[in-house]
Amino acid sequence: MIGLAAGLWFAVFYLPFSNFWLKISISAALLAGLSIRIQPIQPGELRIDRNALIQGCISAIFLYAIFWLGKTVSKAMFSFASPQIDAIYGKGEGTSLFLVFFLLLLVTGPCEELFWRRFLQQNLVKRYGKWPGWILATAVYAGVHIWSFNFMLIGAAAVAGAFWGLLYLRWKRITPVIISHALWSSMIFSVVPVP
Repeated sequence: MIGLAAGLWFAVFYLPFSNFWLKISISAALLAGLSIRIQPIQPGELRIDRNALIQGCISAIFLYAIFWLGKTVSKAMFSFASPQIDAIYGKGEGTSLFLVFFLLLLVTGPCEELFWRRFLQQNLVKRYGKWPGWILATAVYAGVHIWSFNFMLIGAAAVAGAFWGLLYLRWKRITPVIISHALWSSMIFSVVPVP
């Protein structure tokens, strides 16, 4: 599955065909679907309750703050930071922000968590232990973004992947992590980009 994920992310970030946001949504949905087929969802596993909503919303806001600080520090330290960050926001240029918002909120964010945390991280933790499994899952999540050839994007993926991985380890529930990812990504890429 890791090889498939790497291949899909290569197509998403490196190959110029089609629309970036559609490619990443389809890729994430494919990985999520395959992971669910291998490891079926258990009754109540995707239950959305008050705690999940609160945890998801607060963690999304917290991650936004981390990225705001990270952008500020990176721009002060690295001359290449601003152009690379601009390139991230330039992906899929010309795509309706409404479409980007709904794809990230309803498809990409949820599907990425179902695959990267619920399936990959969970299985790596079972095989190698809590912290080694989390580190490996984070490294693979950041690593597949190498096809962007964008240091800032790879770093951002590492930070976000580590953050959501820690939440999943702590809460032992995927629903609040899905909410966090879906809200954070849809807001940061289409509503309130980090200034």
